[in-house]
Amino acid sequence: MDNIIEIEIEDRDGTVQKIEIPTDVNLSLMELLKASEYEVLATCGGMALCATCHVQIKSGGQHLSEPQDQELDMLDTLPDADDDSRLACQLRLTNENEGLSIKIKGALQ
Repeated sequence: MDNIIEIEIEDRDGTVQKIEIPTDVNLSLMELLKASEYEVLATCGGMALCATCHVQIKSGGQHLSEPQDQELDMLDTLPDADDDSRLACQLRLTNENEGLSIKIKGALQ
């Protein structure tokens, strides 16, 4: 069970749930959210082009990789993005991300 972490996810309606996710499957946070039946459009397929997988990092963000220019450019186009905003398609979680807390913010259309 070494490669399982628990993260906390707040959905758009305020529902908070903890889910266990594997860190050894090489999926992005966006793909893991979709697999956990969260509604994430991901219309661009994870290329950081649509921002429908916008999440707010509530806590634990210090262990995430730094955003690249393309992700930052996309976040700049969002009216509700702030310093805690990330695109879930650009995040690959590791065992260091145990306890990460996020809020799903991406658009549904």
